[in-house]
Amino acid sequence: MNNKKVVVLLSGGMDSATVLGIAHSLGYELYVISFYYGQRNSKELECAGKLADYYKVKDYKLITVGLNEIGGSALLTDTNLNIPTDRADDSSIPITYVPARNIIFLSIAGAYAEVVGADNIFIGANRGIDERTQSRYPDSQPEFLTAFEDALNKGTKTGVEGKRIKIIAPLLHMTKAEIVKKGMELGVPYIYTWSCYKNNNEYACGKCDACKLRLQGFKDAGYQDVIPYETQ
Repeated sequence: MNNKKVVVLLSGGMDSATVLGIAHSLGYELYVISFYYGQRNSKELECAGKLADYYKVKDYKLITVGLNEIGGSALLTDTNLNIPTDRADDSSIPITYVPARNIIFLSIAGAYAEVVGADNIFIGANRGIDERTQSRYPDSQPEFLTAFEDALNKGTKTGVEGKRIKIIAPLLHMTKAEIVKKGMELGVPYIYTWSCYKNNNEYACGKCDACKLRLQGFKDAGYQDVIPYETQ
C-alpha cells in the first residue's frame, strides 16, 4: 500500500477521471481539486463531485477562479465565441483553448500539495501521439509541464527545502483508445464523466471536438460509450 499523498486535478471529463482511477489504483491518499472557472458547461462539475464520492477521496475542493472575467475562449461564459462543431482538422490552436488555464490550476494545486504534504500532482494532460488526435493546447505539452514543475519547486517552501513536488501526467502520450482501455481495466465509472463542450443537458452533442475524440477513442478501444448522445 502506498501511503503517499497526491493532489489530483479533476475536471469531470474522461481523461481526468482515468487519472483519478490510476492514482487510486496506486494506493495514494487522494486530495482532489475541481474548478469552476466560468465554463459554459457546468455538468462536468456535477460529474467531478460524483467521481470524488465514488473514489471516497480524502478531501475534495471545488474552487472558483473567474477566468470568464478575462475571456478569450469559446468554453467560457460572457463570450461571443461559438463552440465549433464538425471542425476540420488543422494545426491551429482551437478557440476552445482557455488562456493560461493549466498554469493557474497547477499553481493552486501546488499550493494545496504544499499544505497537505503531497509529493505529487496528477493531471490529465494528453498530448496525443499522432496528427489526427494531437492536442494543440500549449499547456498540455511536455515542455510546459517540465518547465512548470521546475518553477513550482523554485517558488515554494517545500521545493527550496529539498522536498520536490512532481507533476505527473500519466496519459500524456497515450491515444484516446489507450486511455479508454486503461480506464476500463481499472473500472473507472465513465457514466460519471462528461466531455461535451456544447451541451449541458442529458445528451452530449457528438459533434464538438471533445465528443468526437471521445467517441473515436471508445470505438477504437472496442467499447460502447456509456453516456447518451444526440447523434446516436
